[in-house]
Amino acid sequence: MDVIIPSLGESVAEASIGQWLKKAGDAVKADEPIVSLETDKVAVEVNAPADGVLTELLFAEGDTVNVGAVIARLEAGAGAKAVPAAKGPAPAAGKEASAASKEAPAAKAEVPASKMEPTAPAPAAIPSATPVDAYEAMAPSVRRLVEDYNLDAASITGSGKDGRLTKGDVLAAMDAGTAKVKGAVAASAQKLARTEERVRMTRLRQTIARRLKEAQNTAAMLTTFNDVDMTAVMEARQRYKDSFEKKHGVRLGFMSFFVKACVLAARDVPSVNGRIEGDEIIFHDYMDVGVAVSGAGGLVVPVLRDAQAKGFAQIELEIADFGRRARDGQLKIDELQGGTFTISNGGVFGSLLSTPILNPPQSGVLGMHRIEERPVVVKGQVVVRPMMYLALSYDHRLIDGREAVTFLVRVKEALEDPTRLLIDL
Repeated sequence: MDVIIPSLGESVAEASIGQWLKKAGDAVKADEPIVSLETDKVAVEVNAPADGVLTELLFAEGDTVNVGAVIARLEAGAGAKAVPAAKGPAPAAGKEASAASKEAPAAKAEVPASKMEPTAPAPAAIPSATPVDAYEAMAPSVRRLVEDYNLDAASITGSGKDGRLTKGDVLAAMDAGTAKVKGAVAASAQKLARTEERVRMTRLRQTIARRLKEAQNTAAMLTTFNDVDMTAVMEARQRYKDSFEKKHGVRLGFMSFFVKACVLAARDVPSVNGRIEGDEIIFHDYMDVGVAVSGAGGLVVPVLRDAQAKGFAQIELEIADFGRRARDGQLKIDELQGGTFTISNGGVFGSLLSTPILNPPQSGVLGMHRIEERPVVVKGQVVVRPMMYLALSYDHRLIDGREAVTFLVRVKEALEDPTRLLIDL
């Protein structure tokens, strides 16, 4: 039975063999993963079509395979089992086996005999002659010179009587650089090991690199910044977190506030949610928000569809599910496609400020950062507030600076007064 690469989603025609999870000769069960594939967007596992034994793997890890290709062969059968490897040499046959069996008692007899033989004690080590203490034999002036420079006297050849060091020996060794300092390590031993490792880029990393460079080469990318006082959002989370989790089964996070704020701001500045296609501008009456999450092979951006129609609970549930499945490598191809706007939260890794890169063909991406307490002026008074820098990178071909700043100010206003999110203001 052939193991075939299944359909991997629209526009995905090939993949790379990421890792064989089974080897030739292994017994497998139906629907048990046998290989992990790497596509341009996500890792996908291929399962065994039936119970049986893998008889042949047709591709090596790193090879590129097309959809529909046969990558392995399986000997089907519910009772099929892998053949165990022999644990030792096969027994002798015919006369040789008989001779071996006859010789066995004699061999066994030799074993206890060898154990009964007394072992002669090892001869005692002969102590070596105690060397003359060269340090004590030094003249006071020589000893003082060695001590002042913390030298190892054994590294210097003496020319005095009985090989004693003279002051001239020490000075000459210092001038020649042959006198060693106590505790110093030889220069050759001080060199750190310098190694290199050459690793082939995964298909996902190649795609990320290509698309990021494509964004820089295509869009007239610019970034505008603002900061937001997160006091109101943090107080709301603190006040309702227990009841929210009890009712909806998920924690109330920051991301739902930001998604709702971006939806609200995009109603005033629709170009941020649009894209350029040829010489036309396409505006959307919906907002599909890509949410960057950390996956097993790097950053991936699953898409929250129709964010404008979702409440806080549904947004948090879907984002939590995205994050969990991204870590397990279980996101589907179609969940990573499309999107009209992206939110990236570098703050979870400690980022204070960054300029996020667009995700083509989108025209806008919002960068969130870490929250830190900073002194700010409120009504003429210096107070300490939890502040976050926001960054909006946008395609200047479509979005003017005034529109970009307006969008970011609307997001800031909605976060500093979350009531706006409820009354659509």
